[in-house]
Amino acid sequence: MQIVLANPRGFCAGVTRAIEIVERALERFGAPVYVRHEIVHNKHVVDQLRSKGAVFVDELSEIPPGAMTIFSAHGVARSVEEEARERSLPTIDATCPLVTKVHFQGRHYVKAGRTVVLIGHPGHAEVIGTIGQIDAPIHLVSTQDDVMALPFDADTPIAYITQTTLSIDDTRTVITALHERFGNVVGPEVNDICYATQNRQTAVRELASISDLVLVVGARNSSNSMRLREIGTEMGVESHLIDDGSAIDPQWLENVGTVGITAGASAPDELVDSVIAALKQLRPATVSELDGVKETIQFRLPAALRRPATAQVPAAE
Repeated sequence: MQIVLANPRGFCAGVTRAIEIVERALERFGAPVYVRHEIVHNKHVVDQLRSKGAVFVDELSEIPPGAMTIFSAHGVARSVEEEARERSLPTIDATCPLVTKVHFQGRHYVKAGRTVVLIGHPGHAEVIGTIGQIDAPIHLVSTQDDVMALPFDADTPIAYITQTTLSIDDTRTVITALHERFGNVVGPEVNDICYATQNRQTAVRELASISDLVLVVGARNSSNSMRLREIGTEMGVESHLIDDGSAIDPQWLENVGTVGITAGASAPDELVDSVIAALKQLRPATVSELDGVKETIQFRLPAALRRPATAQVPAAE
């Protein structure tokens, strides 16, 4: 059996930065460090950080007075930032810079007098944070039908922004529907969607074209991981989203000559390694990797973690 790895796969720069923020905060300020919501959508990553002293909470009210607080990579609403200030919690923001960019885009469009439409999934942490970062009504759409149901006249000036982890193809379809429904529409280019989402979707399409089975390593609450599996299925290849090698069903390998493996942007390499090891226990296999885009993007850490190690706990902003 051949095992072929997609390239790129796994951690993106935003996830790498978010995890490093928690690790450095633990080193700098000591345990416990409190994180509002999962820092990234991967149980393995969260459990590792928890073992080092990170405490994950749903609400700021669960955090003791004065405790170091970190906001997750998905971003938070301004109301959460204000609550932290009112409680005098020292905070570090691990929001992915590409998510912050969407917030800036939305505010820019509001100042320009446009009605803002957010293309995203209801209830997703990033969507909740984005809506809460823009001081104007934001209209959430996920499908073409949602666009048709928008309660605006055809000449309403519209601007769209997007959840960063969405499918490029699905986003393009919704954007097209906006242009068909309204005569004055602006927004970022489709290629302006998160580079990691685009690169991993392109890679999984290439992978599926040569595979009999596609395995996507990632969490079920990870939007970008779920979409990678959907793309494999749409291309007519049996595709499964798995947490690690222990989730493999040996029956999946019947009449399979090539297994393609990729990983969502919040899945660490060690989980991919566990899948390869599990497959090799079931069948003799060789491993190769596709050529792909080399990702060199790095994001700077927050200023509080770039200072010398003698720095004090940052004051609440």
